[in-house]
Amino acid sequence: MQSFTYHAPTSISEALQLFAKCEGTIALLAGGTDILVQLRENHRQADHVIDVKHIPELHRLGCDPTQGLVLGAAVTCSQVLHSDATQDYSALRDSAQIIGGWQIQTRASIGGNLCNSSPAADSVPSLIALGAEVDYATLEGRQTIPVREFCTGPGTNILNRRGLLIGMHLPPVGARSGSAYERFIPRYEMDIAVACAASYVELDNDGTISAVRIALGAVGPKAIGCPEAANLLVGKAADDELIQKVADQAATMASPINDMRGTIEFREHLASVLVKRTLQTALRRAAGEVIVSHPH
Repeated sequence: MQSFTYHAPTSISEALQLFAKCEGTIALLAGGTDILVQLRENHRQADHVIDVKHIPELHRLGCDPTQGLVLGAAVTCSQVLHSDATQDYSALRDSAQIIGGWQIQTRASIGGNLCNSSPAADSVPSLIALGAEVDYATLEGRQTIPVREFCTGPGTNILNRRGLLIGMHLPPVGARSGSAYERFIPRYEMDIAVACAASYVELDNDGTISAVRIALGAVGPKAIGCPEAANLLVGKAADDELIQKVADQAATMASPINDMRGTIEFREHLASVLVKRTLQTALRRAAGEVIVSHPH
């Protein structure tokens, strides 16, 4: 591992001042489950490492019925899984449960998973399906954007290593709503999705669907929202035929590549299968059924 200068700011303003005065490359450290490995294996270089775990605002975790869920950038997967604040955000919990094993989950953060900006990041489709917004700060000020606009490509995002992710805001979920996330991996030891999907549904009192959001991951250069497919369900009572039609339509948004984990055709097929499964699970959860996800 190369030598670097370590910094531990205790406020957002102090962290931004470091961006301004530090010469050379900068890496941010929250959970450290990825960046420390990358630095040790010389897959990434950094002249300065800024540890953001000591900034209180990045640890906010709370839910208000009218405001929704606030999730600080340094909140760990384990905290997401064990907090009452996240109990209505099932897709987020589904994602947090399969980001590494339980040892990793006590360190890894949802914010770090987002900032890594992997096309196969487990949290990003769930955040998109749940309508999340991202709050971040640069030297020019603080801004908020939809999470679907945050990642710009494989391993890249709008921060460009010169900004600080503060956290995410997820809007309130409906009284009769449900969400779900699933992925396919080639085997349990290869913990990277070949394809993944997340869905959110909200039901009217008559059982028809009033709101839907669908997102795909690992089948393009970044996670993909599928609003056209989702709109096919709005105002309708879902049946197997309609869900299959929606899943097939969502899969047309995929633009996968061939690699060692799967072919283009396989990933396109998986996209449809996973959208169908997450819609079915989300609908069952919206109807009041308790479905506990399992790591897979």
